[in-house]
Amino acid sequence: MKKTEQRELLNEREAAGRLGLKNPNTLAVWRCKKRYKLPFIRVGRYIRYDAKDIEKFLARNTESAA
Repeated sequence: MKKTEQRELLNEREAAGRLGLKNPNTLAVWRCKKRYKLPFIRVGRYIRYDAKDIEKFLARNTESAA
């Protein structure tokens, strides 16, 4: 049998904290306006973010100092 990996799903407040955002509602604006490609999961009326997707998003959007 294959072992399935447990995903760490974050709510909007937790995801905003990992991203360094002061207001979790910023994520709702990003989703609505499709400003950034940050995958999210809809579970009923709740929105969740995979912690791995948050880390990938940060890596993609990190710029090195010249």
